[in-house]
Amino acid sequence: MLYAYSEFGGTLVKLAADAPLDAALWADLYQPTADQAAAVASAFGVDVPTLEDMEEIEISNRLYRENGVDYMTVVLPGFSETKTPISGPVSFIIAAGRLVTVRHHAPRPFETYPSRADKVGHGCAMADEIFLGLMEEIIGRMADLLEGIGRGLDEVSRTVFTPQNGQLAPLRLQVALERVGREGDLLGRVRLALLTLERAVGFFLHRLQDHGHDALHRAVVKALLRDIAALEVHGDFLSNRIGLASDATLGMINLQQNSTVRIVSVVAVLFLPPTLIASIYGMNFAVMPELAQPWGYPMALGLMVAAGAATYLFFKWKKWL
Repeated sequence: MLYAYSEFGGTLVKLAADAPLDAALWADLYQPTADQAAAVASAFGVDVPTLEDMEEIEISNRLYRENGVDYMTVVLPGFSETKTPISGPVSFIIAAGRLVTVRHHAPRPFETYPSRADKVGHGCAMADEIFLGLMEEIIGRMADLLEGIGRGLDEVSRTVFTPQNGQLAPLRLQVALERVGREGDLLGRVRLALLTLERAVGFFLHRLQDHGHDALHRAVVKALLRDIAALEVHGDFLSNRIGLASDATLGMINLQQNSTVRIVSVVAVLFLPPTLIASIYGMNFAVMPELAQPWGYPMALGLMVAAGAATYLFFKWKKWL
């Protein structure tokens, strides 16, 4: 799909599908077809990278300048066509004062930014300003995701450290452990995004210096870099919290299992003395005086009950039950 935008009245206006691309200031390619990629390449004078090119991990293939055109590729969390959370590359191409973005998944900032472009202080009248606005929207999205991870870990902590009764406790701990795993996976995606964003914004800062842009744009870029650094520190903090939550959840699961094993062990020990007595009187010796007495059977039963009761009372006295 191809979404084209132009600037009008200080905001971005989406062009009609049949409108000429010459009037577009920003072309957003989402899972583009060959015809759409060719149309943008012709109208903007750029090479539209394929998904294989965008997935190349060598930094020289993600941040480079060719024939006066700047190519920057970052990795952002988003959703697939089936709404499955994934991470994928997104390319930003700045050429002749216009911007092209290429993506094969759906990061949320690309849906929210066009309607909010007029609310960004530096405007959206130039490709550089649109790029900076998208960066602000993306970084804000990363901050929201980190806050969501923090709230999820708070819920896990309440689940793990709140006393629980009944058979529901092991199930709740399992759900909590699964939640920790999901939050850890999302945190990994966000930290990768922050790493690639930091490199791309740093590359863009050098571009501004080379093109002699005003101090306002450079100040915005430096503020973005400070925001990214702060989010990276927050991500490190959340990473430690995830490790703590994982260890605590596994520890509580082990305690639950130990409690179950202890109960089974105690029950087995309670039956040991009665079993011993029954085994003694089950032996086939010729001389066993109690066998010939009418009170022998009741006596054996009484001994077994008394032995079990004495063991139970001993365990209660030791507070093992």
